[in-house]
Amino acid sequence: MFCRMQQVESNQFTYHTRFYVDASSQAVLGAYASLMSCIERKLFADICKGKKHQNLKSTYITEFGITARQFNSIRIGLEGKIDSVKNLRKTRIIELGHQIAALKERIPKIKKAEQANKIHQKKRRLFNLQRKLDQLKQDEASGTVRICFGSKKLFRAQFSLAENGYSSHEEWKKNWEYKRNNAFFLIGSKDESSGNQSCTATVAEDGSITLRLRLPQALVGAYGKYLYITNVRFGYGHDVIVANILKCITKGEKAGVAINYRFQRDEKGWRVFVTTPYTPPECITHTDRGVIGVDINSDHIAITETDRFGNLINSKSIPLVCYGKTTNETKALVGDVAKEIVNQACAAQKPIVMEKLDFQKKKMTLRETRSTKFSRMLSSLAYSTIIAALKSRSLRFGVEVYEVNPAYTSIIGRVNYAARYGLTIHAAAALIIARRAIGLSERLPRHQGKIPDGKGGYVTLSLPVRNRDKHVWSSWRQVLRQFQVVLAAHFQAKKKILKPVQTCLCDGASPLNLVGAIPTHESLVKLLD
Repeated sequence: MFCRMQQVESNQFTYHTRFYVDASSQAVLGAYASLMSCIERKLFADICKGKKHQNLKSTYITEFGITARQFNSIRIGLEGKIDSVKNLRKTRIIELGHQIAALKERIPKIKKAEQANKIHQKKRRLFNLQRKLDQLKQDEASGTVRICFGSKKLFRAQFSLAENGYSSHEEWKKNWEYKRNNAFFLIGSKDESSGNQSCTATVAEDGSITLRLRLPQALVGAYGKYLYITNVRFGYGHDVIVANILKCITKGEKAGVAINYRFQRDEKGWRVFVTTPYTPPECITHTDRGVIGVDINSDHIAITETDRFGNLINSKSIPLVCYGKTTNETKALVGDVAKEIVNQACAAQKPIVMEKLDFQKKKMTLRETRSTKFSRMLSSLAYSTIIAALKSRSLRFGVEVYEVNPAYTSIIGRVNYAARYGLTIHAAAALIIARRAIGLSERLPRHQGKIPDGKGGYVTLSLPVRNRDKHVWSSWRQVLRQFQVVLAAHFQAKKKILKPVQTCLCDGASPLNLVGAIPTHESLVKLLD
């Protein structure tokens, strides 16, 4: 039952900020980005031809007037993009396979006489998905990598200029070049000055950061050797970056850390992304004090705190509705929730426990196998975003995070603790999650009790006898199956409405003369006549 804390693969954190420079400095940055992007596309073309970057390095340095470190920055950035395409392709092949299987299962179930057009559209979609899958498998087998620098969407916009807001092809081409040449990456190393010889950072007396950007040799004649960017401050992580810069300066190159920089231009100006190692603080939590169970749902997060014996201390629910929200709005809401949970863990000095779930496979087949309501709920559930936010913030504050098997947490919580403690079903599930992390019992109760139906009512069912030769979850599997049957019948009975008897009255007959008739529309005076 006990699950060890999931370690973070890399303690590398990335922080970004926007800086402001004059027009001449913006021109330098634009020229730098154009040169580096042009070299990146040229290098990609040569690699696709089968050439090795080791054999191209000296040629590129001479031809394009760049340093060896700048070439390595381009190469490493390009390799990252290539690896990303390959990994996403594998995921996309699996996703298309599930979608095609679900579609093939769905088409025969559609009534041909009533929905002929729907069948036709489903078959068209099946053909398109199969064609995409064949193309991806062919690329996978041949090792072909397809990258469109500037995005496919913008590239295809040139074929429909008016629909995409362009008055001429020249206007589109200008925007196309702008998008393709809007960023460059500079790799760092711990044995270099300030962690990066292409972009050397120093700390000013007021605590701000000054970046000295070394320009490629090809741009030295027009712009000089260096570009200085002053008064750079980060809203988050400024102290971490400053500490690493000072570490490189005071302890020397051998004891320094690598600091990577990425400059990117958008419609508002330039931003800089700094990736640097982060040393997490010492762990302040321990299961001997208890744990905090977290149950993630589509519209809220249930939190239950226990003591070291697994007894309930308190429980609460934090609203979190992501449906209809933009990506940035969702991240902001999730960040606030993660902050509240981690703050509670820090105050109680207890680790956080949550389920180890993966909704990716379910989301692949939502269109064909699930109802509209379920699809909307699952699509709006930002589960991976919530998990990432909790782990990231927990790491920075020294809070342990445990992940447990999610099997039968809801049904165990319903049966064992919901009615006993007056908890909601989700809060009871969070209690089971917390208890499972510290290896406490999950046996069935001895006596049959009321099981909440989630709508304010209760149902009862006979619980199976525990078979000690089998795992306790085998008994809970039987309970879950029985509960699903009983709950379905329970809700059907509640929704059933008795229809009034329709009786044909002859001319002149009075409804009061009919046996069993209910005079619902007569007044009290008429009834007493």
